[in-house]
Amino acid sequence: MDQQDTSHLPSASAFVVRQSEGPVAILTLNRPQTRNALSRAMMEHMIVELDAIANDTSVKAVVICAQGPVFSSGHDLKEMTASRDAEDAGCAAFTAIFATCATMMQKIVTLPQPVIAAVEGMATAAGCQLVASCDLAIAGEAAGFCTPGVHIGLFCSTPMVALSRNVAPKHAMEMLLLGDRVPAGEAARMGLVNRVVTEGQAKAEALHLAHIIASKSPVAVGFGKKAFYEQLAMPLSNAYDHTSRVMVDNMLSEDAREGIEAFMDRREPVWRGR
Repeated sequence: MDQQDTSHLPSASAFVVRQSEGPVAILTLNRPQTRNALSRAMMEHMIVELDAIANDTSVKAVVICAQGPVFSSGHDLKEMTASRDAEDAGCAAFTAIFATCATMMQKIVTLPQPVIAAVEGMATAAGCQLVASCDLAIAGEAAGFCTPGVHIGLFCSTPMVALSRNVAPKHAMEMLLLGDRVPAGEAARMGLVNRVVTEGQAKAEALHLAHIIASKSPVAVGFGKKAFYEQLAMPLSNAYDHTSRVMVDNMLSEDAREGIEAFMDRREPVWRGR
């Protein structure tokens, strides 16, 4: 997809802050005053940052976290309600918002680098969708997750896409139909998050994992992440055919040659990213 034109928007620093810790990029949702609601501007700025990271070979992993006590409250309902004053009752605005959201979530999935969500506080509706779209997720023990649209007459249909690809169908439907808060421990049992840590330590744990991932061959990780999501949608035999071709391509890379030789020589590999 084409990169978003954000020239009409306020500075990205008002919405998303990008920092670096060595080979790890940290993207922080920076609108605590709105409970980090995913307004169209917030999502467009996130897309810009993701596009920049995708083309930055110095970045080997990404952590997404948030300022304030709430990870993200989901779509900006005030923004959406204001759109109802338009002649089309908001149809065009709603279409643009959900299309932007879908683009952002897919950018995370297709990003060459693994993305880890570090969740403190609530991740609600599209905020929960954001967590589910990341490759890994770490939650503080006080974090919570929910898809509460059913309470306000708006079923969480787009969050359902990411949610249903992370947890068993009956768990997903329970969250979607009841709209109740799921505590961090239960979210881990369901498979929505990988680990639960002491409150306030989610970012530190996410960074720890990100640095471990960053120490691996970026070629192998890139091949693996892309193939993982591609094969999920395939029948079993097609998935094996596809991943066999991926492994051949991976084996032909310089990093695979170096990694295997280093293993046989009992030394640390030197990754070239090729």
